[in-house]
Amino acid sequence: MSRAFYGEVVAPLVPGVAHSAALIGPGSEVLEFDTARSADHDWGPRVLVFVAAESVAEVRAKVAAGLPERFRGFPTVFGYHGSVQPGVTVTELGAWLAERLGFDPRGGVSLLDWLSVPWQSLAEVTRGEVFHDGLEGGALEAARAALRWYPPDVWRYVLACQWRRIAQEEPFPGRCGEVGDELGSAVVGARLAREVMRLALLLRRRYPPYAKWLGSALARLPGSAELGECLGAAVAARSWRERQEGLSGAYARVAALQNRVALAEPLDGRVRGFFDRPFEVIGGDRFAEALMAAVSDPVIRDLPVVGCVDQLSDSTDLLVQPGRARRVTAAALGLEI
Repeated sequence: MSRAFYGEVVAPLVPGVAHSAALIGPGSEVLEFDTARSADHDWGPRVLVFVAAESVAEVRAKVAAGLPERFRGFPTVFGYHGSVQPGVTVTELGAWLAERLGFDPRGGVSLLDWLSVPWQSLAEVTRGEVFHDGLEGGALEAARAALRWYPPDVWRYVLACQWRRIAQEEPFPGRCGEVGDELGSAVVGARLAREVMRLALLLRRRYPPYAKWLGSALARLPGSAELGECLGAAVAARSWRERQEGLSGAYARVAALQNRVALAEPLDGRVRGFFDRPFEVIGGDRFAEALMAAVSDPVIRDLPVVGCVDQLSDSTDLLVQPGRARRVTAAALGLEI
């Protein structure tokens, strides 16, 4: 619908104006997770139009004056996060990128840039659809291409930190259950299931979306059915031993996936006992260490294995503020802003 909205309504309003147009950024429809439920708020025919900074005000006025009241039965001006605004946003590309990411990737992407931008924001910029890229040099697609996926050593680092998150808690579902704390075991088990889901997406070169869409993203991942079954069994389990069985199956599958991706030396992907205690673990630190050993960039190799901003915090109030996320990441990793 947004593609047709641009072609039939918006493009004719900006003849002769160099611009790019796309449906990217926030919105469930950008990542193709929208359903009929999505249409009950902040939803309708939308398009972002990027023009030169000096043309923003003029083009914005032309578009606002020329929009029909409705397109294919939907209003073209609708509620958006508590305000009323047109479905067409006219802005300058660099300013929009800086607002969403904290920097403009066309000027290069630094290590801090990569690690301080939330996965959700990276997905919102690199997914969606570009309807027209008429800015000089294909500027919009150039920006998206620069962020399509992590450079190999950054990818290794983020994966290592994700394995470390698993390593930190993997014996705890059993330990909680052993003392009769099935609630605590279930909570830790669900946390570990989330980390495995994120790890599986990262291994398949997908930026994990935020919590609402994480399960949907995993379900769409080719070959993820058995992994999903293991995790579903772990989360639904009524006892810590059943929970451990589901998690163990999931661990074995992501370990095998890492070996196939071949970013580090292959490791034994079978679960094992946690020292002399009756708990099964994969030994997440083994995989973290193997990945870090394969890093060639000395700066990345010397980073503390704590991770990108999504691995440092899941606070929405942090993740939606690029400047705040950047400062927290720099402080945690010892990087200069």
